[in-house]
Amino acid sequence: MKHVLCVAMVLLMCIGHVQAADIPFIELKGHTATVFFADFSPDGKKVVTASFDRTARIWNAESGEVLRTLEGHTGVLRVAVFSPDGKTIVTASDDRTARIWEVESGKELQKLEGHTDYIWSVAFSPDGKRIATASYDRTARIWDTESGKALQTLEGHTYPVVSVAFSPDGKRIATASNNCTARIWDAESLQMLKERRGTNGGSSVAFSPDGKKVVAAGLSTTVQTWDAESGKELQRLEGHPDLLCSVAFSPDSKKVVAVGSGGIRIWLLAP
Repeated sequence: MKHVLCVAMVLLMCIGHVQAADIPFIELKGHTATVFFADFSPDGKKVVTASFDRTARIWNAESGEVLRTLEGHTGVLRVAVFSPDGKTIVTASDDRTARIWEVESGKELQKLEGHTDYIWSVAFSPDGKRIATASYDRTARIWDTESGKALQTLEGHTYPVVSVAFSPDGKRIATASNNCTARIWDAESLQMLKERRGTNGGSSVAFSPDGKKVVAAGLSTTVQTWDAESGKELQRLEGHPDLLCSVAFSPDSKKVVAVGSGGIRIWLLAP
């Protein structure tokens, strides 16, 4: 996923054969504690970061200049992502709230309240009209972006829900909890369609760009792909050298990349 910071961190570990002086970079300075997450704007001109210093910051991706500092959360920030049109950002925090901000002004537009524990993951629907949040309170929630109203709670996971994603067509939602369970929900009725239990926990879940597959990984060295429609396991990708923190599909849906603190591995999926 383009927004997962650990992908970039581990990637730099894996290109040690290139001299550091040969790799151009911009260093973003300003946060006063660990930065947990980063995301590019849809046009690639901005970056938003979420930090343990309880702020999010919007940066110029070309110059590294801080454009806005988003303040208001009372707990550390776990995630910050841009909306599909790039006009708003949603942040989520250990203070049990998610908040929607206007990019241009940095103004807080909505506070999403209702979770009873940390919010670990957020996602906009493809049309930007809804937001999904995943929480340590063992639920995911769906919110109306404009009003900030909670539309429904997705219940049934028995462990913290730590990852959530919309399908590319916006018709389904995937959630993953850290007890080796991933679920697919109908995005309109919000009824659970499929559940998949595997050998790996759920620190990351993602749809393929064509919407036909789901990949899940975390808390083990195993990645699993499964059919998004039937829930059938397609492949089990094993052998990663360390516990995994992120997985993603390639744009053509033919490859999966998995990231852990011990390195990055790319698999070519079976046809």
